[in-house]
Amino acid sequence: MDGLFSLKDRVALVTGASRGLGRDFALTLAEAGATVICAARSAPDLEATVAAITKSGGRAEALALDVNDEAAVVKAVADIVARHGHIDVLVNNAGITVRKPVVDFPREDWQRVVDTDLTAPFMLARECGRQMLRQKRGRIVNISSILGILGRETVAAYVACKHGLIGLTKTLAVEFGPDVTANCICPGYIRTEFNVVLQQTKSFNDMIEQRTAAHRWGTPEDLRGTLLLLASDAGAYITGQSIVVDGGMTTILA
Repeated sequence: MDGLFSLKDRVALVTGASRGLGRDFALTLAEAGATVICAARSAPDLEATVAAITKSGGRAEALALDVNDEAAVVKAVADIVARHGHIDVLVNNAGITVRKPVVDFPREDWQRVVDTDLTAPFMLARECGRQMLRQKRGRIVNISSILGILGRETVAAYVACKHGLIGLTKTLAVEFGPDVTANCICPGYIRTEFNVVLQQTKSFNDMIEQRTAAHRWGTPEDLRGTLLLLASDAGAYITGQSIVVDGGMTTILA
């Protein structure tokens, strides 16, 4: 069974790998044997991710990349293939949000979120997909959210993009099959440095405990099994799916 989930000799690209879930995704793939290309805009934080991987005996590289820069995305994927000969796993994790009511939401803020959270994953899937189709092997894992299924106030652009990412994933699965799979992970509320304010808000914590079957926040570790399933040979017959990892929140709210 260990071999089924192994990523030995695979090359994985993880965006938003400098912090939060992206860093844990990179560490998880490296521990499974992959050479991980850790991409983000912040070079110093990337180096910390790479150092953590290499300290544990894994293999990783830092890639300073603005995922909104199409030319940079095209070049980055080409460079990875030139260095390693293949690219086997793409984890589209980089994302941003802007919190404002719809009536106060400027178009420039809307566009900034759409560019990062939906257009950038499309461009990366397109470029990696071309190579994966040539090599007849590949796994694309898009990181959506329970807000790709639900709605919530003040984050209209983020919600729209996460819904859109699920739709994009289905189309990628149809076009890239049978050799390349494309799936989504839809996390619930996961403790990271990005939501410390919410973690420190008693009313929000009470809501999490009352509206999740698990009665707790998620942790990055809770996503590792799903990631490895979708990134490895174990998930070869899973494609076009959105797997919710939320402690049962959407079940209770449905």
